[in-house]
Amino acid sequence: MNIDLRALVPSRRFGVFVFSWLIPMTVMAAQSQGPRTIEKGEQSNVEDPRQVVVRSEAEWTRLWQEHAPDRQRPTIDFSTETVIGVFMGNRPNAGFSTAVVSATEGGGALIVRYAETMPRPGAITAQVITFPYHLVAIPKVTATNVRFEKVG
Repeated sequence: MNIDLRALVPSRRFGVFVFSWLIPMTVMAAQSQGPRTIEKGEQSNVEDPRQVVVRSEAEWTRLWQEHAPDRQRPTIDFSTETVIGVFMGNRPNAGFSTAVVSATEGGGALIVRYAETMPRPGAITAQVITFPYHLVAIPKVTATNVRFEKVG
């Protein structure tokens, strides 16, 4: 079956308008996407609250060995990516979580914004000790000055 696409577009000018409008929107959507989640959960072996920036395979190996020594470490291309990790540490029950919201590099600094969620007062939660965490990959950064900001 052959379909003449020209029949779907009233004029070439309209088609050019549509495509010239869609291309910037696609680029803008790609730029506004947040960090790529590597892993997120409630059971890490990292017991104390900590925020980390991992720039090399050796650092990644050490962190993963502490975080999840019984699982295979995800592959990261450190020539193009940097890993950010936020660990909440030991929590008394379920209902806690953390998330890296954004990571912005500019002016020689990397600003990582993250959020923490806690159970509402009186909420019924599983009575199990948790260790919430979020590990993300972002485009490689060169900034040496790193600041983590808790939001929300």
